[in-house]
Amino acid sequence: MAKAKHAKTNAIRLLEQQKIEFDVIEYEIGDGQVDGVSVAEKIGQPAARVFKTLVARASAQKLFVFVIPVAEELDLKAAAKVVGEKKIDMLPAKDLLSYTGYVRGGCSPVGMKKLYPTVIDEAAQQQGSIIVSAGKIGMQIHVQLNDLKNIIKAQLAPITTTH
Repeated sequence: MAKAKHAKTNAIRLLEQQKIEFDVIEYEIGDGQVDGVSVAEKIGQPAARVFKTLVARASAQKLFVFVIPVAEELDLKAAAKVVGEKKIDMLPAKDLLSYTGYVRGGCSPVGMKKLYPTVIDEAAQQQGSIIVSAGKIGMQIHVQLNDLKNIIKAQLAPITTTH
């Protein structure tokens, strides 16, 4: 896997350091269609296999990362319950880079500035391997769910509105 020359993002560096197998999938961004569902279509994958990374906060000091299928929406109540908080809100996009090192549309659950508590939607179990951002718009990584869970110390739970 991962033998081709690609731009090295923090996510790719970390996966390589940990000797985790993954594939890099690049896609065209010139049309501005970089939402998750469009990305899934561009890379020829079902939306159920492509996951987006969302960052939420309970307070300025307490951030959480949620990884959910691109066609789904985060259930804030369910997500708060899973992480033991009364209430969480989405982190404003303008704050994403300073907290994670990534920009909106290129936020990977792997290689953030800090390892925040992370929850992957339980729908990922039906996939075995999932596709997440590689940390740059136009680049995704395809990785085994268990490898991803281990490297980011994530738990699985029902956190989308369709559960």
